[in-house]
Amino acid sequence: LFRQKRKEKRQKRKLERQSKLDSNNEGNDRKRMRREVVPSTLRLIVDCSFDDLMVLKDVKKLHKQIQRCYAENRKAFHPVQFYLTSHGGQLKRNMNENDKGWVNWK
Repeated sequence: LFRQKRKEKRQKRKLERQSKLDSNNEGNDRKRMRREVVPSTLRLIVDCSFDDLMVLKDVKKLHKQIQRCYAENRKAFHPVQFYLTSHGGQLKRNMNENDKGWVNWK
């Protein structure tokens, strides 16, 4: 029952997104949208060297925030250069356990 409701919710959101894209003049051609992207000269650097001072709960929140930043940056029309520095310790362990795809972010 729970899965069915979740599936229906996902379906509804998908239809809403599709109708928004169809009503939009740009259409839903992602490739065309990606060609219009102009990279920014700005650099965003996230210093992860303080993760040894954080409790695991905060490390997990940082991980989610980094994921969100990366995802939004990929969608942006003017994406910044995104860097993680001093990436190790608790954060790296957490990312290795829960987000194996992070190594492909380069």
